[in-house]
Amino acid sequence: MKKIIQTLFAAALVMSLVSCKNTKQKLQEYVVTYNKSTAKSFHEENITLTTARGYLEDDKIELRFETNLKENESNKSAAVSSFPVLLKKMIKENKIPQELIEEGVRFDTYFLADDNTVLAKEVINKEALPNLLK
Repeated sequence: MKKIIQTLFAAALVMSLVSCKNTKQKLQEYVVTYNKSTAKSFHEENITLTTARGYLEDDKIELRFETNLKENESNKSAAVSSFPVLLKKMIKENKIPQELIEEGVRFDTYFLADDNTVLAKEVINKEALPNLLK
């Protein structure tokens, strides 16, 4: 009986240590999961590719949304209004985890034209999150 209790206690201790990840580990795990899973199943109008890149030293994640749109004023205007809506949807669906933002991770997000010029850019951090979720 004593052996069983010791074994269960050891297993519980290992489980609690494994589940206690720091922010940098969560950031790294998010980037890998995003690129292997979320990005592959991502379907939004005009978006041809999305990727994540992590910067551990800066507690930052860069999300890029490449589109089939031409770089012009009309598309820039449309992107400036539609991109925050897409990001809000992604936060609500936990594709951009609010937990990481609240832990201090900054998301630099880019909506890119077909020639990789920036149509819209949003920085999501603790300060910007409430305005984005309105």
